Amino acid sequence: MMYDLQKASLLKRASAFLLDFILLVVLATGVGMVVSAITGFDTYNDALGQRQAQYEQQYGVSFDLSQSEFAELTEEEQKKLTDAYDELAKDPDFIYNYNMVINLSLTIVSTSLLVAYLALEFVVPLLFGNGQTVGKKIFGIAVMKLSGIKVDAVSLFVRTLLGKFTFETMIPLLLLLMMLWGAIGMVGPLVIGAILVTEIVFMITSHTNAMIHDKLAQTVAVDMQSQMIFASEAELLAYKAKAHEEMVKKQSY
Repeated sequence: MMYDLQKASLLKRASAFLLDFILLVVLATGVGMVVSAITGFDTYNDALGQRQAQYEQQYGVSFDLSQSEFAELTEEEQKKLTDAYDELAKDPDFIYNYNMVINLSLTIVSTSLLVAYLALEFVVPLLFGNGQTVGKKIFGIAVMKLSGIKVDAVSLFVRTLLGKFTFETMIPLLLLLMMLWGAIGMVGPLVIGAILVTEIVFMITSHTNAMIHDKLAQTVAVDMQSQMIFASEAELLAYKAKAHEEMVKKQSY
């Protein structure tokens, strides 16, 4: 075991990340299905589809057209489709169900990911110790503070909730959803790109190959087999004092 920083290799980190990502997706999907059933998402979504189908039948149009397909319509067909959109947008039942679908979609996505992150990236590492997720446990990676002290619950919570969940997942995901819904313009891609560039810059320039979550929590991923991790600052100071004492003895000879 060595006191000096023994960083985990990028290959090990990538392998652990892939396994943890698969587990996260599986758990988040399961939680999302439960939340969807509890909130009655399918009921609102079905009602939304029924209102759309009603206006499509009434006007003899289809709302599922791309811009190129719309351009190929005759002037009369385009007017009918535009009129149908206008009437649909005024329908109180459609507006209500549309808003419910949007709100519940955000609730389901955010809740399922939050539960998955807290379970796999916070609770499991607390149980395993040394900040190890399932992937890190399998590939022999630990997480410690930059000082060499064992990661505590507070640092782990910041690393998981603020770093991984908020900055690295939810902000990009919400921006993507807003782009799909047409609620945001070029700001979305710019912010997502900025986050991605920041991750790459941190990974390349940092001597610990840190990412955003490690920067926020002041942690580092290390090789479990070779890295010496101290339980407390007092233990670290005691080790340094002993090492200094031994060095002085050697120099006296």
